[in-house]
Amino acid sequence: QVQLVESGGGLVQAGGSLKLSCAASGRTFSSYAMGWFRQAPGKERDLVTAINWNGGTTHYADFVKGRFTISRDNAKNTVYLQMNSLKPEDTAVYYCAATPNTAWISFPPLYSYWGQGTQVTVSS
Repeated sequence: QVQLVESGGGLVQAGGSLKLSCAASGRTFSSYAMGWFRQAPGKERDLVTAINWNGGTTHYADFVKGRFTISRDNAKNTVYLQMNSLKPEDTAVYYCAATPNTAWISFPPLYSYWGQGTQVTVSS
């Protein structure tokens, strides 16, 4: 089992950058694939990006390709989301999630551990 805590959210102007962090508890962090999801008010939760256990495979939703970068540091039990060129439509609560199934990192139903979320607000 793994517990996840996100940080780094906040208010930023359009075109700006933010870096989110997700700290995981437990000694088996490297056995999990990790993902970042987001949910805007009145909308479904979407997978933003995901990364396999060693960072060798990543997945990005089309709406963030070229702007967002996921990375992980297994020595620190942390996964990161660097967000650049932010747009007002990126405004949402961002969630970190983990799955022990590292073969299908872009399949949202496989994510079984979730953080509490962190708010990202992009002003125009």
